[in-house]
Amino acid sequence: MGILSWIVFGLIAGAIAKFILPGRDPGGIIVTILIGIVGGFLGGWIGSQVSGTGISGFNLMSFVWAIVGSLILLLIYRLIFHRSHA
Repeated sequence: MGILSWIVFGLIAGAIAKFILPGRDPGGIIVTILIGIVGGFLGGWIGSQVSGTGISGFNLMSFVWAIVGSLILLLIYRLIFHRSHA
């Protein structure tokens, strides 16, 4: 699957990750979009490592991996942000 596909998956996955983990995050929608895009790439890499084959195409598993990557990054982002201001 191409980079453009992971960016689109990431945009949607970032919004879903924010829905799953609601809360006040600095940066608003822009940070959520960026976390989603990078999370899509992270999810694609994790999915490739777990399955042993590349993640390809617009399918349910690719989308799930993009959401997983976005959730991981959102949690890391919140941990770093809360520690720096605690």
